[in-house]
Amino acid sequence: MALAASILLALVPLVILWFLDRREPESRWLYSIAVLWGALIATGLTFPISGYMHAAVDSYVKVHPDVQAIFGANAKMVIGSPIAAPLVEETMKGLGVLLLFWLLRAEFDGVRDGFIYGALVGLGFDLFEAPLYILRGYVQTGDAPLSFQLADRFAVFGLSGHALFTGMFGMGLGLARQTTRRRLRYAAPVGGWLLGFSAHFLNDAIALIVYLYTFITTGKPFHDESTPQAVSEVTESFFSLWVSHSALRLLGFFPFFLIVGVMLWQSGIWERQVIREGLADETEPVITPEEYEQVKSDRIFRTRRIPHLKGRTSRAIVRAQDELAIRKWRVKHIGQSVESDPLVASWRDELVRLRG
Repeated sequence: MALAASILLALVPLVILWFLDRREPESRWLYSIAVLWGALIATGLTFPISGYMHAAVDSYVKVHPDVQAIFGANAKMVIGSPIAAPLVEETMKGLGVLLLFWLLRAEFDGVRDGFIYGALVGLGFDLFEAPLYILRGYVQTGDAPLSFQLADRFAVFGLSGHALFTGMFGMGLGLARQTTRRRLRYAAPVGGWLLGFSAHFLNDAIALIVYLYTFITTGKPFHDESTPQAVSEVTESFFSLWVSHSALRLLGFFPFFLIVGVMLWQSGIWERQVIREGLADETEPVITPEEYEQVKSDRIFRTRRIPHLKGRTSRAIVRAQDELAIRKWRVKHIGQSVESDPLVASWRDELVRLRG
């Protein structure tokens, strides 16, 4: 039940990411590979390593009673989670995005592509981690915290957790691919990973901060006197939990959302500029003067269409024109000749075929 619900909820962020990717959409296979890396490979590598790190923290706590007194019986999780989860999970998810960056250079053009790939990997991680925590809650308490876990994992339309964390690392890689500045090319991926790590650490360190603040201000340990059974997590409605968790995430992660929003907005400007410049010297049958006027008037939320053509043919022509323009930018970016590039010729031939 939890896995089925996670899959259904994951469709919402998938649609949002697909919309962001509409001008130069990647193949469904790449979407599937990115999601499956997060769901299978990253989770499979993460949990044993995290378990080992939690065990090491538990051993440390047992020989330090003063630490146990501050953080209570759950000290292993309170201390271990902010250390293990951000470090291990962001590294394992990041490896998948790094492999896409390395192996699929022709499909990894800039900031927007990087965010989409990173968010897809993070979404896959949430897809399997949410059912795991629901199952764990059921085993420990006898109740399945479906509403609580799903509302938390898919708050802000599924883009406030792992999708946000790993998406920022992807943006760093995309900026490295897009920029011509040598220093920024090396600094951007590191900065992106550190942003994702920081947001993830903040997400997992709330309990640690509460415990430390209570002890520093009162001199006494924090005692959670709530019932061990997740009654409110089970009985409260999904919608009310989703609204409250989304509001908390928007408030707590506002600086990270602001960074992502500004960079995606700038990436849209860059993308439209590349398409305008790449198609400026093209003629019929690649593009007509009327179609180029539409290219120049394209806006952030607008998706252009070819007048007097059926929807599928219109979308195919628009996509081929965008792919041609971005391919021309990529070839120029690496210092090669546009006219001798086989993919540039291939996209022009494809446009001739579509006109026919």
